[in-house]
Amino acid sequence: MARHWRAGAAGLAVLGLTLTACGGAKVGDSSEAGGSGSSGKCGTFNLAVNPWVGYEADAAVVAYVAEHDLKCKVTKKDLKEEIAWQGFGTGEVDAVLENWGHDDLKKKYITQQKTAVAAGSTGNKGIIGWYVPPWLAKAHPDIKNWKNLNKYAAKFKTSESGGKGQLLDGDPSYVTNDEALVKNLKLDFKVVYAGSETALIQAYRNAEKNKQWVIGYFYEPQWFLSEVPLVKVDLPAYKTGCDADPAKVACDYPVYDLDKIVSAKFAKSGSPAYDLVKKFNWTNDDQNTVAKYIAVDKMTPEAAAKKWVDANRGKVDAWIK
Repeated sequence: MARHWRAGAAGLAVLGLTLTACGGAKVGDSSEAGGSGSSGKCGTFNLAVNPWVGYEADAAVVAYVAEHDLKCKVTKKDLKEEIAWQGFGTGEVDAVLENWGHDDLKKKYITQQKTAVAAGSTGNKGIIGWYVPPWLAKAHPDIKNWKNLNKYAAKFKTSESGGKGQLLDGDPSYVTNDEALVKNLKLDFKVVYAGSETALIQAYRNAEKNKQWVIGYFYEPQWFLSEVPLVKVDLPAYKTGCDADPAKVACDYPVYDLDKIVSAKFAKSGSPAYDLVKKFNWTNDDQNTVAKYIAVDKMTPEAAAKKWVDANRGKVDAWIK
């Protein structure tokens, strides 16, 4: 979300290559989630974890409830987006908890291969766009309109941007239309990848603290916006179909109704973990709370999940009844 998130093909994971803040993984690699739950009628629940902390928050809570309430044996797998979807067909991935659009993957794995099925909304609304630090929006209010960006392009130059303004993106696996947008809107900018969500956040944090010129990709829900309230730049308004051809995109990103995808086999398994995934639903604020526990308070995912679950037992009970 990030990405996120995530509407075009440009940001799809390169097959076979994965990298997360927790380390790389391919389908076939796994790490068991912590917890005291034991295998019961639920059996093993293989849960993909995509590389942004909002998704980690989703996974932490679902895994905690699966283990402690349903007595599942949860195996978390750190995988980038398309790599995770490949696991539906092999049986190595049961669920993806936060899908940002990905009509291309839905067509491939749901419609054509029939190895996956949709499992409903997470309740989270995803927003992707270009953002600047608050100090910059205050000092130059017109920068919030994309039509004025070329006027300031020289201010955003870096050693990596080849004489153009730098537009900073995050993890290369995130779905992004940014290179097409720069080209099609005739902006004197070059997309440069920070490499990870953590690096992107630190760049914005430094920019606000040191009054540096930074513009880049960011998204909501994301706990960091409560620390540094980034200001979104207005791109040409999104209209249905304006992003249909990834090479010709010249409009803003849509608002995503983030949803869950599961393997077709898992959906028919009768596992209580499938019912949990299908009923799992919470708000952007809920996700941001757990993500902040993990990213800022440095709690383990399980401890973060326990703290939230203990405070929101009513919501959890609705997922498992």
